[in-house]
Formats: sequence, C-alpha cells, structure tokens
Amino acid sequence: MGWTQKILRVNLTAGTCVSEPLNMQWANDYLGQRGLATKYFIEETDPKVDPLSPDNKMIFATGPLTGTASPTSGRWSVICKGALTGAIACSNSGGFFGAEMKNAGWDMIIFEGKSAKPVYLTVENDKAELHDASDLWGKSVWECETELLKRHGEEGRVASIGQAGENGCLYAAIVNDMDRAAGRSGVGTVMGSKNLKAVFSRGTVGVQVKDPMAFMKATAAANKTLAENPVTGEGLPTFGTQVLMGVINEIGALPSHNASEVQFDGAASIGGEAMAAPRETDGKANLVSNAACFGCPISCQRRSQMDPNHFTVKDREKYHMVSGGLEYEAAWALGAATGVSDLETLTFCNFLCNEYGMDPITLGSTIAAAMELQKIGALTDSDTGGVSLSFDSPQDLANICEMTGKNEGFGKEIAMGSKRLCEKYGHPELSMTVKGQEFPAYDPRGIQGMGLT
Repeated sequence: MGWTQKILRVNLTAGTCVSEPLNMQWANDYLGQRGLATKYFIEETDPKVDPLSPDNKMIFATGPLTGTASPTSGRWSVICKGALTGAIACSNSGGFFGAEMKNAGWDMIIFEGKSAKPVYLTVENDKAELHDASDLWGKSVWECETELLKRHGEEGRVASIGQAGENGCLYAAIVNDMDRAAGRSGVGTVMGSKNLKAVFSRGTVGVQVKDPMAFMKATAAANKTLAENPVTGEGLPTFGTQVLMGVINEIGALPSHNASEVQFDGAASIGGEAMAAPRETDGKANLVSNAACFGCPISCQRRSQMDPNHFTVKDREKYHMVSGGLEYEAAWALGAATGVSDLETLTFCNFLCNEYGMDPITLGSTIAAAMELQKIGALTDSDTGGVSLSFDSPQDLANICEMTGKNEGFGKEIAMGSKRLCEKYGHPELSMTVKGQEFPAYDPRGIQGMGLT
C-alpha cells in the first residue's frame, strides 16, 4: 500500500548509513509496523542478547499507512530488546516524527552497534548522516530538540532521549515533537546505551499508494465513522483519553495507592473535566487546548499550562509554557497510584517525564511501590537518604520525580523500576508488574480481561 520499500541501516560502531530494500514478502506476511519490525528483529538478533549490549538492535518503524491521508496514520514504533523487561519491546508513539520519516522515503531505520562517542542522525530524504553529539549529551529533550531544529531547519522533526536515557534509567523514553513518546519498556535506555542522542528527520518525497481514488474513498469513510462515533467524535476531542478517569473509577477498576484499592476518591480532581475547569487560584484552566497528531481527526492530545505560582514551578519559567498535558495513563500512575489528587503537581511531574525522557507509567508505579515499602517499614530513612515517600503527598511526589530525572539520591533506585526495587527491599509482591513491566491503569479485579493480556 504505502511502503517506500526502503530501509536505512545505521551501523553506529562503524559510523555508516546504508540503504537496502525492504523485504516485501515479509511486509505482505506481517503487514504492520510492529509485526514487520519484530520479524526483522528476531531474524537478526540473538534472543539471549543483553538489552544494553551493542548487539541489541533497535528499529524505528513505520507502517503501510504512516504518512498517508488515512486517519490516525501518524503512529510509529520502536522495537528492540527492552532494558526494563529483557523481552521484545514494541513502544509506540504519535506526533509527526513517524510521518516525517516516511515522507523522507524510509519504512524503517535499523540501528546496530554502539558509537564510541555521542552522536545524532540526520535523515533528509535520501541523505543520512551521523554527527557528533558531545555538546548535546547531558541536555534535556526540550533543549536537544530546540537546538537540532535550529541547526537543521524548523520544518523537520526530532526524536531524542533526555538525561534519563543517558543515565540508564531502565524505563527511559524516546520523545518526539517535545512531548509525544515511545515510552514503555526502556527503549530510551537502549538508545542511550548506543550513545545515540537523537534523530532529526525531514522528508519531502511523499508517500505513494497504488490506487489513490479508492484509497481516498476509504479514508473518507473512515473519517465519517470516527466523526459519528460518540467516543472518537465527541468524548476524546473534548476530554482526551482522560475521559476514562471517571468511567474506570466508577466500575471499580482504577488501581490506587499501589493497587491496594480499586477506586480513588480524588479521581474527579485529576480527570478531563478537572483539567478544563477554571482553577481557584488564578481563574484559568489547566487545559489550554486539544491538539492532533499527524493525520488524526480525533485531536485527543492535551495542551496544558500550569499555575505559575504553584509550588512546583514558582520562579521556574521554563515550566510556565504550554506543553503536553496529562493523558489518562499518566494521570493514573502519577496520581491515583500514589494517592495524589493535586492536578498541578501531576502536570508538573508529567512535564518532567517529557523533559527528562521517562515513562510516567513505570515512574508513578515505582514511586507508589516505594511509598508502600516506606509505609510498612521496609524502606527506612537510611535507605532513602531521608527522602519522605508518603502516599497522598504532592510535595513528596514532585521531589522524587525530579530526583529520578536528574539521577540524584534515592531517585537512582526509583530508576530501577518497581520489580527490582521491591525485590531489593524484600517485598516483591508489592511490585505491580507482569513480566517485569508495570501494568497499566485498568485493574484486573474490575476488568477481568486484563488478566489475560
């Protein structure tokens, strides 16, 4: 359908970028970006490879619809052996980076090896080149992306890691377009282990389909279906994925206080309606607008701006801008899981995840586990360096989130993820994980099907 039929293979050890044809038999057999990239990965990678070894390959993948006029076609995936789980990771992101990569003429980019020094990759149509990134190493996602757009053109798109990926946080994310992220399983950690800081992409080639008239007819029908559906046509554009907060809480499937409860009394304070309501402090709403990823008519993305006088950001102007707001999973993990119902604190912590490049689901879940460990006495002041980790505390949550992003103090242990943390302190049962990864915001006691996924 929309394949460019080209792969870019980047050997970071050798410093080479080579074009090769896409295996069209595999493309037909496995169809989408996740299936096809996983096929490449398992054919080329030893299943026993250490996730942080140079031999672990990492694939940026688009699908046959990416970059076309098809609705919701902006998605792209990162496939590798995940640093958090040690299993195949497929972490998916939205925004515009995937479409830009496809419009540059590439279905996939396969990274192999490890660079001897920090580098970043530029892809501008057929031209691919590695550059020294020593001056970018140590910078945040926001700083790195701003600098690369200044160097190579504001019309391009960037996917990068922040300090979390550089420092080995096991759930580091790859963040594109400032606040869209391939967040799960530690794909950003793998990218950091390869000394790859970022990828800049700019494409003007376009994406071709075999039968444009039939394709546009199907696209129009899909757009009509999405517009007429009450969820995709009204609920998600109005409240984003946060439309789920009240619903999931009502049916008793919202894990709170490290999953010791299945409902959260503060759910109404951190959901979509709360984001849109005027604040008591300044009369402005946390939610500034919604926004859309490439080719998406739903526009479920949240754009938020914090109260500049909130304790987390007072006199810290870089957090006063409009940026990616809370999605449902992040609001749950940072909020309900830790018992924190202060919307501004959760927004700040979400900003930190975007800035430093961390998965908010694993971050929030790990902090919740640490809070329970401290509550039962398994985690002492000598263990934490005197850091308080109390359920329901906005101050404690904000403090430990920032420490984790900066790789400071007890934040270094939070960066291990809840499985390793709880095992270290003698209570593995307090880690809410499946196969080493923290489960999402749907309690299997309320939604039994989650127990099978």
